[in-house]
Amino acid sequence: MDLRSSEPFWLQKNGLLNSYPSLQEDLETEILIVGGEITGSLIAHQCINDGFQTTLIDRRDIANGSTAATTSMLQYEIDVPLSALIAKIGKEAAIQNYQACSDAIDTLGALVKEVKSKCGFKKKKSLYFAAYKKDVAALKREFNARKEAGFPVKWLESETIEELYGVSHTHGGILSDQAGSIDAYKLAHDLLKFNSKKGLCIYDKTIIAHVDYGKNGVQVSLENGRHIKCKKLIYCNGFESTEIIRENFVKLLSTYAIVGEQQPEKLHMENLVVWNTANPYIYMRTTTDHRILIGGEDEDYVSSTRREANLEKKAKKLEKKVWQLLPDTAFKRDFAWAGTFGETKDGLPYIGIHPDFDSTYFVLGFGGNGITFSVTGMELVSCFLAGKSHKLSEYYRFQRN
Repeated sequence: MDLRSSEPFWLQKNGLLNSYPSLQEDLETEILIVGGEITGSLIAHQCINDGFQTTLIDRRDIANGSTAATTSMLQYEIDVPLSALIAKIGKEAAIQNYQACSDAIDTLGALVKEVKSKCGFKKKKSLYFAAYKKDVAALKREFNARKEAGFPVKWLESETIEELYGVSHTHGGILSDQAGSIDAYKLAHDLLKFNSKKGLCIYDKTIIAHVDYGKNGVQVSLENGRHIKCKKLIYCNGFESTEIIRENFVKLLSTYAIVGEQQPEKLHMENLVVWNTANPYIYMRTTTDHRILIGGEDEDYVSSTRREANLEKKAKKLEKKVWQLLPDTAFKRDFAWAGTFGETKDGLPYIGIHPDFDSTYFVLGFGGNGITFSVTGMELVSCFLAGKSHKLSEYYRFQRN
C-alpha cells in the first residue's frame, strides 16, 4: 500500500537520517517486529528495555511510510469526544482511555530525554473550538464532561481566543493544558539508532512473502527466499494490517497537509495545537522553525492515484482555512502532501491478539492519537510478553464492535 503522496515536510527537513541493510540471511530471534515507523520504533524500544532479543523489519526505508506523512500533533483527546465515549463504553472506561493518552504525552517527553532525541518535542496547550454556532451546545457538554472527570480545561469565548492566540472565526472552545508536538520521523530514527547500539537488529527493504503462524512460534518467509524464525511476532504496520486481517475493522481515509514558509516573527499560537468540530475537522500547529502546519480535508480512501490527483485542490482549501483562521499572519505555502490514516468506530486502537494469528500481537494506533496510542501500546506489550494482564486491553481487543 502506498501510504503517502508527494514528499512530506519532514523528509525535506531531515533528509536521509540513517540507512539499514536488507536481510540477506536466515535469522532466529525472540521478537520480530514488522513495521519500522514510529509505532515499531517505540515497541522495539520497550522490547529491548525488557531484555528480549529483538529484530525489526520494514518493506520500505525506515519511517518512510505514514510516519513521514504525520502532522505529529500530540493530544490526549480521542477522535470520539469524552462525552460520546462515555455513552459507548461507560464513564470509568472512557476516562481511563483519555487519561492514558494524557499520560502518554508525558511518557513520550521522558523517552525523548532518555534517548537524547533532537525531535523538537514540546509541551503545548490544546484548543478545540466550535467551527459553527450549532456546535457550541455539544462542545460545552464536552467541556463539562472533561471538567467533571478532572482534566485541566477552561472554556474560552471567541473574543478571548482571538486576543490570546490570534485565531479568528471561532465560536468559543475548550482550552486544555495537556498537548504537545514532535517530529515523529526524527524520533523514530533516533529511537532505532539508540536501540541498535543495545542489540536491536534492523532491516529495511525486507519484504514478507508468507507467514506460518504456530502456537510455539512463527516462521516468516521473505521474497528473497530467506526465513526468520521468532517466538513472538508483533505487527506494527498500521493501515497495512488491512492487507492481512480479514474483517472490516478500520475505515481508511485520505488526509492532506500543508506547511507554510518560515514566519519572520513569533506566532501567538507557538505554544498551541488547534483543531475544531467540523466534519472533517482541521488541525493546526507550528513547527520548531516557526512555520504554520495545517491538515485536514479528509475523505474516504479510494486509491493513491485518486489521493494524488486531489492534492492541489485540497491544498488550496487548506490555504483558505489558514487565511480565515489567522488573518493577521502572512502565509505562503511551501510544502503539500497527503497520507492515509484509519478511523475506528469508537476512536480507540487495536492492541493485542487476534484469533487468526497464533504467537502474534498487533499494535495498531489509529486516528488522531496514533502516536500516543503507540506509547500506551508499549506498556501493554510489556505486560503481554510477561504474561500479565492490562486494564485497557479489553477496550483495544479485536472483534469488540
